[in-house]
Amino acid sequence: MQYQMTADMWEEKITAWYAEHRGIARDEAEMDYLKIAQDLEMYGVSYFAITQNKRDTDLLLGVDAQGLHIYSPNSKLNPNKSFPWSGIRNISYSEKEFTIKPLDKKKDVFKFYSSQLRVNKLILQLCIGNHDLFMRRRKVDSIEVQQMKAQAKEEKARKKVERQILAREKQMREEAERAKEEMERRLFQLQDEARLANEALLRSEETADLLAEKAQIAEEEAKLLAHKAAEAEQERQRLEVTAMKTKEEKRLMEQKMREAEQLAVKLVEQSERRSKEADHLKQDLTEAKDAERRAKQKLLEITKTTYPVRTTYSTPPAPPEAGDLGYESASTRLDFKDSDMKRLSMEIERERLEYMEKSKHLQDQLKELKSEIESLKLEEQQQQASLYTLRSEARGYVPEPHYIPHSNRNSAYMSQMAFFEEV
Repeated sequence: MQYQMTADMWEEKITAWYAEHRGIARDEAEMDYLKIAQDLEMYGVSYFAITQNKRDTDLLLGVDAQGLHIYSPNSKLNPNKSFPWSGIRNISYSEKEFTIKPLDKKKDVFKFYSSQLRVNKLILQLCIGNHDLFMRRRKVDSIEVQQMKAQAKEEKARKKVERQILAREKQMREEAERAKEEMERRLFQLQDEARLANEALLRSEETADLLAEKAQIAEEEAKLLAHKAAEAEQERQRLEVTAMKTKEEKRLMEQKMREAEQLAVKLVEQSERRSKEADHLKQDLTEAKDAERRAKQKLLEITKTTYPVRTTYSTPPAPPEAGDLGYESASTRLDFKDSDMKRLSMEIERERLEYMEKSKHLQDQLKELKSEIESLKLEEQQQQASLYTLRSEARGYVPEPHYIPHSNRNSAYMSQMAFFEEV
């Protein structure tokens, strides 16, 4: 609060000050600490809560090496009243009452009260001890004390010299260790440089050998490429001849396809004609069946009119005579219709069989034509790929295998094949 610093700020400063006093002895550090602390206002002061009378408790009694002091509870730095040891004649207590008698008899006796009896005993013991120390400081030191002080001074000087020697040896040792570390680091650095130089030399030798091998391989590859170029030229010429043959075969195949297309058109027209004929035949057959039905009905009516049913006879009636014209004409017409129906059925069946055979023959031709077109397409693709590879090799590189698109003629083939499949 006095210096307006936080706990973290105090900790940082104390750490820095501690580092500045590195190497100091413990007793010297304690002595320096006491020399600084003794100048503080509250150094060595023991505080006790007291009351000047038995009703109020708003005072503090401070006991230190200088004497007794009376403070207010809110301020422990500035006393309200002080009694130095040189001005106190007597101190006593009676149970909770404590009495201070000044040396000057004209001054009033100061009395106060504590909360407990043991507090008064403790206050009295502190007063006796501090008063004895105060009296000793004003007396001349005895011979024994002087000898002890002299010995302590000599011991202090001797320890100081030893510390200086130790610090110098420590510094020399640290310098030697730093020099050793520097030499070791330099040695390691030189070893690393030597190792890197050896590795670089080995790599250069390996690189030289590798370059010689690459040069030899390059010469062999040049020879091989020249040989491949010659072979590629021969293969190109052969493929050109084959391509010319393939073009001729394509022309012939196109001619066959046109002929097949014409044949398919003819077959479609013939099938439509046959279908119409079959419809007419079906219509005639239906009319024949209607006539047969009407003839049967008329015959039944004639039979019922000529030969009525008799339930009393046990035997069936006799057939009509041969001279009955109605019956004879109906039978003849019925026989005629049956023969026409059989003949029409046989003709329809025969035409159906012929149509199925022609359709089967046409399907076989279409399959053969399709297989020939597929084989020609595959051969053309292979020839184009071979020619492309040979040209690439002649230029000095081999391309990755990839898809070669079809020509426009192949798309025409596919459209024609789709038409044939629909037919």
